[in-house]
Amino acid sequence: MATAASRKSVMTLFCSPTCAYSHRTRIVLHEKGISADIEYVDMSDPPEDLVELNPYGTMPTLVDRDLVLYDSRIIMEYLDERFPHPPLHPMDPVSRARARLLAHRVEHDWYSLLEEIENAPEGRSQKARKQLRESLIAAAPIFAAKPYFLSDEFCLVDCSLAPLLWRLPMLGIDLPRQAEPIKAYATRLFERHSFQASLSEEEREFAAPAHVTPEDA
Repeated sequence: MATAASRKSVMTLFCSPTCAYSHRTRIVLHEKGISADIEYVDMSDPPEDLVELNPYGTMPTLVDRDLVLYDSRIIMEYLDERFPHPPLHPMDPVSRARARLLAHRVEHDWYSLLEEIENAPEGRSQKARKQLRESLIAAAPIFAAKPYFLSDEFCLVDCSLAPLLWRLPMLGIDLPRQAEPIKAYATRLFERHSFQASLSEEEREFAAPAHVTPEDA
């Protein structure tokens, strides 16, 4: 399908300036130092040719000459494989499969709750907020095990977790003292150049890491 978007000679990432799925793909772009155009899209009024390219009308959408991808995890893995340095996935098949399983669990267990908080009616949203907070607190020892998420090296799983953790204050989720390993981990991610470069203007307005509430002090 020859459209204005697919004829671009430069790789282009069409994305929302606020959604976590778009955010994590931008982190990969900057972590890899990939030259690409980043075009922010108003989801209430997307460009016509982009609607033709992506039948689901979702963000992010990556256009690389004749290739069009519109699932954030597929986009992230494609970028990692096409631009292999620095690698964001383990090289051996067993470790790579484990990393993919971790990414799946992050999406299934935590991103699903993020979506519910953002989109569900207030009652369900409040329940999802409580579930996400409790689930993260229960996982605090995992965040303490390694410098990154069950890894000595920054990887695609961290690219997914960073946008989620950055949004906690905006979601109304405060972490208690026993979640200190999560806050330390989040700080390591937020200080990376790739994370800072990935932020849209709207995302820069989100609060920094979640703080300790008085009752938890």
